[in-house]
Amino acid sequence: MKLLVFGSCNIDRVYRLDHIVAPGETERTCDYAVFPGGKGLNQAIAAAAAGAEVRFAGAVGQDGELLTETLSSRSVDISLLQKTNGASGHAVIQVSDGGENAIFLYPGANETITDAYIDAVLAHFEAGDLLLLQNEINNLPYLVSRAKQRGLRILLNPSPCNKRLHEVDFACLDILVLNEVEIRALGGDDDLAVCLQNLAARYPHLQILLTLGADGCMLVADGETLRQAAFETTVVDTTAAGDTFTGYFAAAITRGEAYRDALQTASAAAAIAVSRSGAAPSIPALAEVRAAMPGMRERQPAAE
Repeated sequence: MKLLVFGSCNIDRVYRLDHIVAPGETERTCDYAVFPGGKGLNQAIAAAAAGAEVRFAGAVGQDGELLTETLSSRSVDISLLQKTNGASGHAVIQVSDGGENAIFLYPGANETITDAYIDAVLAHFEAGDLLLLQNEINNLPYLVSRAKQRGLRILLNPSPCNKRLHEVDFACLDILVLNEVEIRALGGDDDLAVCLQNLAARYPHLQILLTLGADGCMLVADGETLRQAAFETTVVDTTAAGDTFTGYFAAAITRGEAYRDALQTASAAAAIAVSRSGAAPSIPALAEVRAAMPGMRERQPAAE
C-alpha cells in the first residue's frame, strides 16, 4: 500500500514565553528559533520515521529550501512537490514554559493547489493506497472527491477545524483522526460521547480516532471501541504531538498492523516528541520508539 501525504509546508517561527500572550498584552520572549513545520510536512516526516515509504505533495515558495531539504533528509519523496514563485507558508508559534502553544498561520504557497495539480499527483496512485490529509491547504473538497473516485483510502486530520471543512464530503472519508476541540465542532455537542454518536450516525462507515491528550486516545471502528492510555513524559513542547501520533498511525495502517499495536506505538512516539523542542525536529525514529517502549509507563487515570 502506497502512502501519499498531501498537505502543508510551513516555516515555523517559535517564540518561548512565560505564558501565552493575551489580547492587548505585550510580553518579552526568552527564546526564538526557526524550524520546518506545517501539519503536512510534520505528518509526512512522522510516517517516514515510522518506517513507511512516503510521497509528499503540496507547495513551497522561493524561500522553501529549508522545507525541501528537511523532507528529503528525513526520507520523504518530494518528486511530486510543487514550487511556486511566491512565499512559503509560515507559522508564528508561542510556546509557554508550561508547554502549551498558540499558533497563527500565513498560508502562502499552501493556498496554490489547483485541480490540474491534484489530478497529476493522484495519477501516480491506485485503489487501496492511503491518502493522508489535513486542513491547511486549499481545494480540499476537490482533492477528497477525486481521491475517492480513484478508490484511495482517505485519512483526514481536520485541523484546523474551520468552516472550510463543511465543503468536504465526509462520506468519502475512511478514517478521521481528531482531538477534543475538533470533535466538538464537528459533532455539535459539548459531550464527547454524544459527538461520537452523532458522527457515527451520519457516517456509519467512518472509523473515528479521538486523541485525548493526557488521557490517551480511543478508536471507534467496526462497532468496537479500543482505548490506549497516554505514556508518562516530561512536557517541553506539545507542537508536534498530534502530527507525530497521526503520522505513526498512518504508517501502521500501510503495514496492516493491528489497531491496538498501532495506537500503542503512535502514543509512545507522541510522548517522546513532546519531551523535545520544535515540530519536525522532535519526531523520533521507529527504532528509538521501540527501544524506549519497554521502559515507558502508561499514565494512570486521575482518582475520582
